[in-house]
Amino acid sequence: MSQPSDTPDTSAATPRPTGTSDPAGTPGTPGPAGTPDPAATSPRIRPGGFRELGPIGWAVNRLGARVTGKRDVHLFATLGHARRLFPAWLAYSGMMMPFGVLDRRTTELVILRIAHLRGSVYERAHHERIGAGVGLDDDEIARTTEDPSTAPWADSLRAVLIAVDELVRTKDIADDTWARLSSHLNSSELVALVQLVAQYDGLATSLQALRIQPDEPR
Repeated sequence: MSQPSDTPDTSAATPRPTGTSDPAGTPGTPGPAGTPDPAATSPRIRPGGFRELGPIGWAVNRLGARVTGKRDVHLFATLGHARRLFPAWLAYSGMMMPFGVLDRRTTELVILRIAHLRGSVYERAHHERIGAGVGLDDDEIARTTEDPSTAPWADSLRAVLIAVDELVRTKDIADDTWARLSSHLNSSELVALVQLVAQYDGLATSLQALRIQPDEPR
């Protein structure tokens, strides 16, 4: 593990197009129509070093960087500025993924769909890698950019992803959608799905508002 450094990491990857779009917006543009691409701007809070993050935040950031092969995990190095909040957020996030109620493949498909709808370059890049690691193939990953009502998913996954679309867009699930979803998921899984969508939709908002930049490879 690297030695502590008081110098914040100011590196940012070269901006690239998201390659995703909100079906309600213009194809080939990031996220909901009119949403700016955070990768085309500068971070609003510079990623911190040991002095800014403290020992817990710094250690988590360095471990994450080693696991992902990056110079820095900008998400951790930014959210870690809120020292008291960060450990609790990290623990809760871990109970969504990878230790969530839903199976790992479904979890990653849900997150990838949210990242697409929100035009989140950062979220999408991380979970394309994680999704591949839990067995999603290239076709399944790419299919999360398609309308789930017409894409070739199994009935259970179609019901889940349609519910994801409604939650992200309207912050609610229609009664008929809920009825279909309930025929595939039990009560624990229904609660877990709503919480998972809220978590990663919220994370996409944080990434956008804080202008967190893509991580740079070592």
